[in-house]
Amino acid sequence: QVQLVESGGGSVQSGGSLKLSCVASGFTSSTYCMGWFRQAPGKEREGVAYIYTGGGTPYYADSVKARFTCSQANTKNTLYLEMNGLKPEDTAMYYCAADRGNCGRWRGNMKQADYWGQGTRVTVSS
Repeated sequence: QVQLVESGGGSVQSGGSLKLSCVASGFTSSTYCMGWFRQAPGKEREGVAYIYTGGGTPYYADSVKARFTCSQANTKNTLYLEMNGLKPEDTAMYYCAADRGNCGRWRGNMKQADYWGQGTRVTVSS
């Protein structure tokens, strides 16, 4: 059974930083796609960033480019999202997600995922 467990959310002031972590377990394949979504109150869920555990360049939504960094641990079962220059509009519940395959479903349309974490809240005050 696949499990994704996030940690690292919290409250910061505008311009601050947070680092989210997601530990994955239960995958039968050694390579898959892992990423981060977020959902702000009253808004649709938004794909933020993803990376293929088999290697390659991370993808970022335009809203977070140059501020957020998505990376994986050497063990490849832990995903990070380092968030710098946080803005109030970054306030949301952040979800770790994973998708079987090589990120084909997320390329250009990051909407659905095979597996989800429980979410961790990020609040940025002005």
